[in-house]
Amino acid sequence: MNTFTLYRGRAPLLISLPHDGSFIPADIAARMHPAARRSPDTDWHVARLYEPLAEALGASVLKPVASRYVVDLNRPADGHALYPGQRETGLVPLVGFDGEPLYREGEAPDAAEVQRRMNEYWQPYHDALAQEIARLQAEHGRVVLWEGHSIRGRVPMLFEGRLPDFNLGTADGASCGGALQARLVECLQAQSRYSIAVNGRFKGGYITRHYGRPDAGVQAVQLELVQLNYMDEASFAYEASKASQVQALIGRLLRACVA
Repeated sequence: MNTFTLYRGRAPLLISLPHDGSFIPADIAARMHPAARRSPDTDWHVARLYEPLAEALGASVLKPVASRYVVDLNRPADGHALYPGQRETGLVPLVGFDGEPLYREGEAPDAAEVQRRMNEYWQPYHDALAQEIARLQAEHGRVVLWEGHSIRGRVPMLFEGRLPDFNLGTADGASCGGALQARLVECLQAQSRYSIAVNGRFKGGYITRHYGRPDAGVQAVQLELVQLNYMDEASFAYEASKASQVQALIGRLLRACVA
C-alpha cells in the first residue's frame, strides 16, 4: 500500500498536507471508539483547496493516505512537546481534540506498535519530503516548503476562545526569512474578510521547524485555517461558495512564495 502521494512540480514550491489523510486501517479501527473511527480531527479538504492552486503554479504536492490518528506526521519522532506547558496530542494520539480517548480500554498501541507505525507511515513521508526538497533546491537553488493545515474554530482542549481565521507560523521567524514573512503578512493585512495571527497559538509544527533553514535556501511556512470558513464543521461537508474566497487568499500567499 502506498502511504502517500507525491506530485512533482516544476516551481520552487512544495506544499505538504500532512493531516489531509483520513484512512484508518481496519485492525486499528476495530480497537477504537466508534466516534474516533470517523477521524474527526482530520484537516478536511485541504487538498481540495490547494491542489488547483498547485497545478496553476507548478508546485509539488505531498499528502498522506492515513489519518493523523495512525501516526502524526507533524510530530517529532522522539515525541517531544512542540508547545511545552500546553496540552497537545502526541506522535500516536491516544485522545482526540475533544479530550476523549480514541481507543477502547486496554486497546491502545504499545511501544512496538508505535514503532511499526513510524516505520510504515512516518518515515516514508519524511523521506519523500526531504528528497523533494533536495530535488527542487538542486534545480532552483532555493525552495519554499508550505505546510497546509486546518482545524475547527473552537477546540477548548487546546486553546481558549475562537481561533483567528488564518494563522501563519514561521517558528517566530526561524523557519522563514524576514522578507518572505513580510510579503505574506502584507497579503493577509491587505484584506478585511478574515482575522489573522502571525506566530500566535500556531507557530509551525515539527515539519516547519525541522526543515525550515532559510540560511541554507529552504524556507518553511505553516498556515492553519479555521474550517468553518470553507466547510461545515459538524458534517465535514465542503462548502464551495465559502471556500472560493479562502482559496483566493491562499493563492495570493502562494504566489508571494514563488515571486
